[in-house]
Amino acid sequence: MALHVIVGKGPVGSTTAEELARRGHDVRVLSRSGGTSADGVEHRQVDATDAHALTAATRGAAALYNAVNPAYHRWATDWPPVAAALLTAAERTGAVLVTMSNLYGYGRPTGPMTAQSPLAATDVKGRVRSHMWLDALAAHEAGRVRVTEARAADFFGPQVPAAHSHLVRQIASLRAGRRAWVVGDPDASRTWAYLPDVAATLATLGTDERALGRAWHVPSVAPRSQRQALADLAAAMSVPAVPVSGIPWPVLRAAGVVVPMMREVVAVRHQFDQEFVIDARETSETFGLAATPWREALAATAGAVPVSG
Repeated sequence: MALHVIVGKGPVGSTTAEELARRGHDVRVLSRSGGTSADGVEHRQVDATDAHALTAATRGAAALYNAVNPAYHRWATDWPPVAAALLTAAERTGAVLVTMSNLYGYGRPTGPMTAQSPLAATDVKGRVRSHMWLDALAAHEAGRVRVTEARAADFFGPQVPAAHSHLVRQIASLRAGRRAWVVGDPDASRTWAYLPDVAATLATLGTDERALGRAWHVPSVAPRSQRQALADLAAAMSVPAVPVSGIPWPVLRAAGVVVPMMREVVAVRHQFDQEFVIDARETSETFGLAATPWREALAATAGAVPVSG
């Protein structure tokens, strides 16, 4: 089997490494801090902005995966040099560049988003992600590199830390029977991406030439509002559902004065105050991928979070 190189060892990178290794591939994970190699996964300490080091670590690889996760409030400064270095490494080595992306580039949708929906974002983070893809696609169309991209909705799953998930962060409130305070309209329909499904999609895109030259959505179950999703999660935990309320936007704006993360959330308010859903049928029909059943995914998520105290 082939060598696959993953840049980033966070939840996406680690879960994708496990999926590729499970499929029998050799896997090399590159990160700023490195790690301990085990179970068919090699770890190396490499700076994701260093094109020369990335190139050296990617020689001989079939695919190079961008699973980097800069701080939320630093996308505009941290993403461009990382994206440029990864594109350079892919071009120099011939490895397929597989990028993990999201839905920010679409901006405010007018209905379900498909992978062909226009990249119409006007906010800073959305434009950053759009430009990353357009730069990669231009290089692909010029024959310099081969690229593809996976786009997913909000993550959840046993591998996802509470700080990175609108569902997982509420588990403590559900256990305590406290009101769950959420960002945006609790009743707006949303798509949720189970991280093992994300990893399966990335691994497939990196090993199937039909994926090249375009983006694909990660298969997900039917949309659910935050209120519905939290009620379902409570049921998976065998605890009563709790009241769910939206944090008032003036409160979030005030918090953003001192908390950069909150300031960035307010900037993408359109993702939370209306329906924000995707259509991933094309991915399923092309590659035979399917979302993990909702109850199974919630049970795994709830079971992975330890009870504190």
